Amino acid sequence: MPGLARRIGARFRALLGSDAASVRQGLAALLVSSGGDLLAGLTLGAITGTLADLPGLLVLVPAAIGMRGNIFGALGSRFGTAIHAGTFSLSRRAETVVGQNVIASMALTLSISFALAILAKAVAIGFGLPHSISVSYFIVISIVGGAISSVFVLLLTLGVAAGSVRFGWDMDNVAAPLVTAAGDMVTLPSLFLATYIVGPGLVTPLIAAATAVLAVVVLVAALRAGLPVTVRILRESLPMLLVAGLIDVVAGLTIEKRLQSFIAFPALLVLIPPFLEDTGALGGILSSRLATKLHLGLIESAGVPPPLARDDFVLTFLYALPVFTLVAVSADVAAAVAHLASPGVVRMVAASLVGGLIATTFVVVIAYYGGIAAFRLGLDPDNHGIPLVTSSMDLVGAFALVLALVLVGVV
Repeated sequence: MPGLARRIGARFRALLGSDAASVRQGLAALLVSSGGDLLAGLTLGAITGTLADLPGLLVLVPAAIGMRGNIFGALGSRFGTAIHAGTFSLSRRAETVVGQNVIASMALTLSISFALAILAKAVAIGFGLPHSISVSYFIVISIVGGAISSVFVLLLTLGVAAGSVRFGWDMDNVAAPLVTAAGDMVTLPSLFLATYIVGPGLVTPLIAAATAVLAVVVLVAALRAGLPVTVRILRESLPMLLVAGLIDVVAGLTIEKRLQSFIAFPALLVLIPPFLEDTGALGGILSSRLATKLHLGLIESAGVPPPLARDDFVLTFLYALPVFTLVAVSADVAAAVAHLASPGVVRMVAASLVGGLIATTFVVVIAYYGGIAAFRLGLDPDNHGIPLVTSSMDLVGAFALVLALVLVGVV
């Protein structure tokens, strides 16, 4: 055992020495994203009344938040590959690489938001969630909230890509944490804002019908626009995003079923967004790095991970330890400032670390084998890796966090 510890320590030191810039960039992005996600957590902790008044809404929340990260995290990953390949350049023309990616991302935003609303209602009914809100409520909140938040996240993704080109950042290290954190920060307030639109009467069903038609029309128009990159992204991403959405909805159901425990300690609601975001961001960094290496031929799609891939695994665990510790401490402090009840910083840290390390173990497996499976099937791992990892980690992360909270005696 001491010999194993020494070998692991030597591996960490070698990695820090050979890839110090990547470690600094990725860790900085993760810490910034964690801080941003505390705002989303505070929002969630502060709207317990809305969650109680609109039963079933929490089923939609992880899926809506995760979908921003899935769509625009994949966009950032594709931009990262384009930057490494020398094909990236900002342009307003629709036929350029950037233009086609933007069109595809906005079409995915509207269509997947519509699909998430249907999935959330179906899962709520299928799992016997009593008195959940109507499908019209789900559609309006999901599409309107998703559209508002996507504008902000799209602009940020373009800004990060431009900054990566200008300042020499590695897009694979910074895009996933920053983009997914931005999605968390703006999606939850946007969903909350959209709840003010819904209400009894005919207005909500009419808005739901109009937004649903808009989502379908935009998707069909994008598919028929004759833009090859856009069509490929849509055809490859839609099935994956629908599966990812279903996984995220089940993750939301997991938390909804424990809603009363979380309401008793709203600090736990503050912890949820940064915890889930960081599990997804860790997977996003790993997935992006692996996708770039696969595209450039630096690693092969082998069943046994090659050394360069194992270095990325070590880097992922290196990120996890400080990130999950800081997330728990920050969530407890933020909850105290906002006068929200907490189970205590020690149990918050213990739950975050235990749940985070469980989730990170799954991150490594899903990111690597998901990426090589896509590559072997002739699919773009940039389109599939991040949605697969982040959605899986929303579900695994939710289960891991609940399990850790049970193990440390919080719920």
